[in-house]
Amino acid sequence: MLAGTIFCPRGLFPLAALLCISPPCLAQKKQIHVAAASDLQTVMPQIAKAFETETHVSVELTFGSSGNFSSQIQNGAPFDVFFSADDEFPARLVQANLAEPRSSLVYAVGSLILWMPANTKCHPQVEKWNCLLKPAVAKIAIANPAHAPYGRASVSALQSAHIYDQVRAKLVLGENISQAAQFVQSGNAQAGLLAFSQVRAPAMSNGETWEIPRDTYPAIQQTVVVLKSAKEKSAAYDFVKFVSEGPGHTLLDQFGFQPPPPVRSGESHK
Repeated sequence: MLAGTIFCPRGLFPLAALLCISPPCLAQKKQIHVAAASDLQTVMPQIAKAFETETHVSVELTFGSSGNFSSQIQNGAPFDVFFSADDEFPARLVQANLAEPRSSLVYAVGSLILWMPANTKCHPQVEKWNCLLKPAVAKIAIANPAHAPYGRASVSALQSAHIYDQVRAKLVLGENISQAAQFVQSGNAQAGLLAFSQVRAPAMSNGETWEIPRDTYPAIQQTVVVLKSAKEKSAAYDFVKFVSEGPGHTLLDQFGFQPPPPVRSGESHK
């Protein structure tokens, strides 16, 4: 028999032949499962596609709120990598011995905007917080602060502006920042406190916006961790590096994410 020839018993074609040339006879394509915060929904598919093209590793993306992902992971959800919209939920996973401590790093810093439809009678770039106080604004969409970092940041910003008590009854809570955006896009809310990255989506590019001052809310330090249960740990680390240092970093910048703070001397990541 020639070297490298696959042998199948006579009379078993075509089914046996197919079995002999399919896994485990041939190596399966690697795949990683990524849990990603909803504010990444505009950019992460492009990053994943670029990574797949370069490495031939398949990336399966699931989007949602960071808090919900944290709970799912603690209950055994089979993710390899978790891109959170804050640093708190990843830290909890590290403390629970569910994530690799050396994998934790800030991959981007998020920012809040006030977004209103193009036909609005208030211009947030000029009138800023006063837009939310107008009677025409009956509902203001934000992410649920119970499990969405952008929701917590929204509440902090409203409190810093000393208008939280005035607008509290107007707030409608999205399960995550993407659902908050859907509320205001559909007209069910007249204004939304959203992630800056979301305005890069075509459906929102024609709205009225105002970037909320960053000193009015805690820094949204978006952090990633590789999970200890990851089946493709090497590929997971490669993807994290691709996002934080490679072409993915450039794409994050294009979608309005700020670069992370510089790593302090003595700190390192795998």
